[in-house]
Amino acid sequence: MKFFKSEKDDERQKVEEVQNEVISFSEIYKSYCVGIVDIVNSTQITATLSKPKMCQYYTNFLNSMALIVRKHDGIVVKNIGDSLLYYFPKTSDTLGRSSFVDSLESGMEMIDAGRVVNAKMREGGLPSVNYRISSDHGMVMSANSASSFNGDIFGPTVNLCSRLNKMAKPNTMVIGGDLYQIVKSFKEYQFESILEYNNGLKVQYPVYSISRHK
Repeated sequence: MKFFKSEKDDERQKVEEVQNEVISFSEIYKSYCVGIVDIVNSTQITATLSKPKMCQYYTNFLNSMALIVRKHDGIVVKNIGDSLLYYFPKTSDTLGRSSFVDSLESGMEMIDAGRVVNAKMREGGLPSVNYRISSDHGMVMSANSASSFNGDIFGPTVNLCSRLNKMAKPNTMVIGGDLYQIVKSFKEYQFESILEYNNGLKVQYPVYSISRHK
């Protein structure tokens, strides 16, 4: 005997499949400033810490960085191990100068916060922390994800930003060429060209270190 599915059965199955999805893409693409702040050598540093001390080490760092992002109207997406992924929704308008200043100032304040963060680490008997910051502007796709705080973001800009992070010296910030083209006229900052990033397609992508103008 054959059993045939009714239309209601098909609809119920579709609903169950959607409910079981871990990630649901919105299929909406927008361009934003994306940033990543990542601890340097955290694996080696935390290897000697007890579990409570290790948790406190990450908590002190990640929460301090997240507060700075939010102060500048950024959205914290999630932590990825010892790093924090975030973006600035108002930078979808490339003519909004103040929004781009916010995104850059967020990174500058993270660097400035190093002394305060490390003082807190010492008070808790924890090792000092060094970190790198990277940012770029480009297309991302949003999604609802069980692993993120405020919805997730995906796309080549996020991937590139992660790779550029390794090009920054400890306690400095780098930006990609697309973001540089938008902010290069900002007199508040100094930009210095560093080694170009090779994306594997024989295309060299320019990368710049950024600091406040002295």
